[in-house]
Amino acid sequence: MSARIRVGITVGDPAGIGPEIARAAAADPRVTAVCEPVLYGPAADNSVVFSPGVLSAEAGRAAYEAIERATADAVAGRIDAMATGPIHKEAFALAGFAWRGHTELLAHLTGAAEVAMMFYSSRLCVVLVTVHVALSAVPRLLTRRRVEATLALTATALPRFGIPSPRLAVAGVNPHAGEGGLLGSEDRDVLVPAIASARERGLDVTGPIPADTVFRQAVAGRFDAVIACYHDQGLIPVKLVAFGEAVNVTLGLPIIRTSVDHGTAFDIAGKGLADASSLVQAVRLAARLARGWDQQPVALSSGSTGEARS
Repeated sequence: MSARIRVGITVGDPAGIGPEIARAAAADPRVTAVCEPVLYGPAADNSVVFSPGVLSAEAGRAAYEAIERATADAVAGRIDAMATGPIHKEAFALAGFAWRGHTELLAHLTGAAEVAMMFYSSRLCVVLVTVHVALSAVPRLLTRRRVEATLALTATALPRFGIPSPRLAVAGVNPHAGEGGLLGSEDRDVLVPAIASARERGLDVTGPIPADTVFRQAVAGRFDAVIACYHDQGLIPVKLVAFGEAVNVTLGLPIIRTSVDHGTAFDIAGKGLADASSLVQAVRLAARLARGWDQQPVALSSGSTGEARS
């Protein structure tokens, strides 16, 4: 390459495993072979000592400030992409921030109108319609417009991953995809018309398919991505078949952002047990997206990161 791709790596919550895996990823030969890593952590003049595994507003604020600096550098072109370490949502709340995750925060910082959270792996790709909300709020937030926007974002993004004509499936939100309204009306009243509209626009979309079968079909190769209606519906199968390999990618941003498929793992923070595999894969994918995707989807190696939360 004539110029090195620069990928910013944020450490996430400094009381979690983020700083440890960020340093390890930045020094990993698999990372340095494809990009120049740039670390973003607590400001140099920050005198606060962060105790491993201890929840605090100060840690939440430090995580936010690092994300803000990296995002500003990405927007300005000083870095080509960013890969983020895990944040703690309670620490963000203690610091007074309304955002419950990177996806919502990055949309705010970049002014993106429509974003979606995708988890990409060689075995299974899942995109979420709703993200960090209570299960009780899902029916209210699961609108036709939101489903259509998620389908459009996914179809637009997947060609960059070596999938020129993506085959999409939508997971039903209710058991058995609602059984025609018998087990809930959302599949019939929201998902069916949204899928029909997407098909009219030329997208290859199937569904709604009962969630207890659609992910198995995708792993078997029938679909390139599954649109899940809520967080755990999509994340449970991803973590079952590709934990440590899957990379979180935010669709719809004007910048490239990837992340780990796990959380802060306070239980092992500071013990030297954290595995940086997921962050290594996130940085490699960010670098490849920044360089331009010209091969088949990257083969991501497996790994684990102890007990962690997304």
